[in-house]
Amino acid sequence: MKLRIGDKVRFLNEVGEGTVSRIKDKNTVFVELQDGFEIPFQVNQLVPIHTELIVSKDAENIELNPEAHIADAIYFVIEPDHDFPSLINDYKLYLFNASSFNLVYSYSIKDEEYFQSLKHGEVGPYQKVFLRQVKLQFFKDYAYHKIECLLFKNTFFKAQPPIAEVIYITPKTLQDSKAIKHDEFKYPVYGFLLRDEFFSREKIEPELNPIDIERLKAIKEFKSKSKISKSNKEYLKSLEKEVDLHIEELVDNTSGLSNFEMLNIQLERFEKEMDEAVEKNIKKLIFIHGVGNGRLRQEIASILKKTPGITFQDASFKEYGYGATQVNFL
Repeated sequence: MKLRIGDKVRFLNEVGEGTVSRIKDKNTVFVELQDGFEIPFQVNQLVPIHTELIVSKDAENIELNPEAHIADAIYFVIEPDHDFPSLINDYKLYLFNASSFNLVYSYSIKDEEYFQSLKHGEVGPYQKVFLRQVKLQFFKDYAYHKIECLLFKNTFFKAQPPIAEVIYITPKTLQDSKAIKHDEFKYPVYGFLLRDEFFSREKIEPELNPIDIERLKAIKEFKSKSKISKSNKEYLKSLEKEVDLHIEELVDNTSGLSNFEMLNIQLERFEKEMDEAVEKNIKKLIFIHGVGNGRLRQEIASILKKTPGITFQDASFKEYGYGATQVNFL
């Protein structure tokens, strides 16, 4: 049996449980009890508690290095229950922590104007946690999936910014995406990258040990998008535009204007930007409308629902919160 730092265990021959805090050798680990004391135990005297976490039976023991982050990445994963699309009945959702960090996570879906939390908890390094099993209809009803994570280690580590991503997934998203084979999953999966860049204190040494190399190969399978050159990035950036619809940005003085008049000014600017985007072949427009009473947002959504050749969604929550709408031109 292989145990890893952070694993929860019960004692085989006595009452109690604790968490693996250190690994002495292949036969002995240190277990931290609930009162904070740390006691060495023989591995064969411990029973792992894996209620939610799904750990690879071939995983090696991991000594957490404060600066170990080679090939680290974190994914939201969707696994169909069959290889052939026509035979798929269910989809399993996972948070796959392919990094050396512990995660405290929360998974939510957007239900009309509010997010509803479906699952939260903790997942250890190089482990995955099952979130939910759903039908295809689930992605029709709930297109916005929000994942938030706090990252930490059980030793010294470089502080990392939290993850707060909202992913837009519909049946068409799955239909247009290519499923990827990965050793951690039975069937080819859809992997949505949440984080693959981590702050480090020192430059990574060029020499990798065999475990690092194997892990790097496994994680690379998820990164199916080819590298984009700087010039191409600049070109793609030129096809995007951000428009601030706050009334203060559109007129010099709002005194004397009624709420109805201000709303009309904002909508006129919105429609003008939409027309120009079509003429200039813009691919993505971000309209910043703020939260307020939601009237402008509702009017924009009403127009967009009747507009052919586009899709729209809430803009990145990480960058704009709830105050922006993203329009994608097909």
